[in-house]
Amino acid sequence: MVSVSTDAAMRRAIELAARGLGSTSPNPVVGCVLLDVNGELVGEGFHAYAGGPHAEMVALAQAGERARGGTAVVTLEPCDHTGRTGPCTGALIQAGVARVVIGVPDPNLVASGGAATLRAAGVEVEIGVRAAEVEAGNIAWLTAVRRGRPYVIWKFASTIDGRSAAADGTSMWITSEAARMDVHALRGTVDAVLVGIGTVLADDPRLTARNLRDGSLAIRQPLRVVVDSEGRTPADARVRDGAARTWVVTTAEVGATKEDRVDLDALMTGLYQRGVRAALLEGGPTLAGAFLAAGLVDKVVGYVAPKLLGAGPAALADAGPRTISEVIDLEFVDITQVGPDLRITALPRKREG
Repeated sequence: MVSVSTDAAMRRAIELAARGLGSTSPNPVVGCVLLDVNGELVGEGFHAYAGGPHAEMVALAQAGERARGGTAVVTLEPCDHTGRTGPCTGALIQAGVARVVIGVPDPNLVASGGAATLRAAGVEVEIGVRAAEVEAGNIAWLTAVRRGRPYVIWKFASTIDGRSAAADGTSMWITSEAARMDVHALRGTVDAVLVGIGTVLADDPRLTARNLRDGSLAIRQPLRVVVDSEGRTPADARVRDGAARTWVVTTAEVGATKEDRVDLDALMTGLYQRGVRAALLEGGPTLAGAFLAAGLVDKVVGYVAPKLLGAGPAALADAGPRTISEVIDLEFVDITQVGPDLRITALPRKREG
């Protein structure tokens, strides 16, 4: 028999958790590995969809009696409440698990408290194993729950000189099919896709997640959100078809700013209430600028084509800075070639307050 260290088991649990990206919201992605008394892997699982069995329950079902006296290695603190499923703490205790190793605590006040319950039942609990990696794999949900608003990813596509379209307004296609397929995969991991009315009127996008090769739709579709202050979205716009749910957000519904634009803070609250934990901001430059100016962008994903235009709309409009000292600093976390294009992933640096 080959024993597995808890560190290696947590690595495996993180891999398992990632399989639930895009299908568990408003629940988190969670992975669990069960080791028996000899350290042998006897069960594993992940949370696949909201309302379905939690990772711990799947792993316990695989392990059976071999879980008794063993160790459960789980990315997120086991839940301690009854929702659509029962509490995982009770199941772990009943199964006779002797030790639970946790990546990060659960910030959800409704479900938290699992570690204390386990300890009270005599179970040894360790928290913080590979915490940084667990955080990274579940960053959208963890951040959203801690703040009470969605985690926002701003995605843009541009030429190498920062143009999102030519001078005559044409933009199909700046980036390659490989990059566009990558974007559809990204859409499949979020709960909502946001655009402004300008993008709807100019491009009439569908905003669905699909296979570009055959046009087939992904099984799970994000909520399509149009930020449309005055309700100008045409009745026959493709975003209003039946392929996915759509929310046309007007000032009459969520309130307005001094400039008579949709109140973005109210929009974020409305999205969170609708179960949105991760949102993809896709367009256009004006809406992106407003989100950045409001400090609502958590991650930037840019697809940059090896092309030059020299004229035409920029990928980003006014985002707040008036002088170089006010620039929005980013930290590159990944640069990958996708077809002929570059996908650049960056995080806004926290400003010194």
